[in-house]
Amino acid sequence: MTSSSLSRRALLGSAGAGLAVGVAGGALGRQALAATAPSDGDALGRAAIPFHGPRQAGILQPAQARVQLAAFDLTEGAGRDGLRKLLQQWSATAARLARGEDAPSAENQIALDAGPCSLTVTFGFGASLFDKAGLTDRRPAALAPLPEFPGDAIDRARSDGDLWVQIGADDALVVFHALRVLQRQAAGTATLRWQMAGFGRTPGATPHPMTGRNLMGQVDGTNNPKPDQDGFDQKIFTAGGDGWPVGGTYAVVRRIRMLLDNWESLPTDRQERVIGRRKSDGAPLSGGTETTAVDLAARDADGALAVAPDAHVRVAAPASNGGATMLRRGFSYADGTLADGSPDAGLLFVAFQADPSKGFVPVQRKLARGDGLSRFLRHEASGLYAVPPGAAEGGYVGEFLFG
Repeated sequence: MTSSSLSRRALLGSAGAGLAVGVAGGALGRQALAATAPSDGDALGRAAIPFHGPRQAGILQPAQARVQLAAFDLTEGAGRDGLRKLLQQWSATAARLARGEDAPSAENQIALDAGPCSLTVTFGFGASLFDKAGLTDRRPAALAPLPEFPGDAIDRARSDGDLWVQIGADDALVVFHALRVLQRQAAGTATLRWQMAGFGRTPGATPHPMTGRNLMGQVDGTNNPKPDQDGFDQKIFTAGGDGWPVGGTYAVVRRIRMLLDNWESLPTDRQERVIGRRKSDGAPLSGGTETTAVDLAARDADGALAVAPDAHVRVAAPASNGGATMLRRGFSYADGTLADGSPDAGLLFVAFQADPSKGFVPVQRKLARGDGLSRFLRHEASGLYAVPPGAAEGGYVGEFLFG
């Protein structure tokens, strides 16, 4: 055992047990995976989320403070055997890193002094992977290309990809360490296509758990579906009838730049009308508190709709989209400025659903046509990935493809 293994494992030695809770401010409920979380001051670094389980980690857990999203393309000639070996190696590595141990190979000591920090690694497969790996007959029907939406400005060099990886943790070095290890282990089999870094609120930054805010200053994620709601599993996870196994899902990934200079020039009351919620506390303009259901029929003293016809919460509401539901797990990003001096900043949008044609696609079509917020957004990168179920102890993600 190396000294790095000893130091990282020691951080876990006296950890107590607890449960990871909360998705966008709500309890995870029965579907949450157990996570170890000590009660002393070192809890943030020592919290661990198991890699193995019926569903991949990084879906139901609360969004961590840091994320690295990346996509890889198989190298020519890697084929089925190369993909299988890579998935075996990546799964073994992700399991070790999630426990706070060093990597089995390509270790670089970047996170030498850190615990696992709630690290999760989630893998997904792009449509192009199946042909390259000789698995065309295993490609699920729901992995059809996303349509073009009005207003899209998609950079294909930063989109799509054969293999998608979502790495989250509450420490930036832990996240980057995991990505670098996976990248080095992929050498000769897969090359990095694109990489994006994001962030959210650090646990403990507020006096009590609260729904996070995006770079527009808006409370973001209040209406995310909760695992204890009726029909949650059917809307988020696959049931095995679409060519993808039970417990899988589909991830839509979008890089959405916010036109912050334009947005910040609006007075607060105008911003609130665009969103349909108060900026101060996230409460709907129809009344109540943040968690009060939006009353789309409510009217103000003048008889006008309290929530404007083109307000984001109205246009995006499941009630306005035939019940379409997604589990969103977004992160902010800030990558300097563009040539015109405006911020290159916004949202790394990640949404999980059982069927994109019934989740993301109808909602985005409606948003692109009638959402007042769309004037302040630019969709600049996009991807759709089939996310396999989790791996059992001793197994690896995607193992069912090779049976």
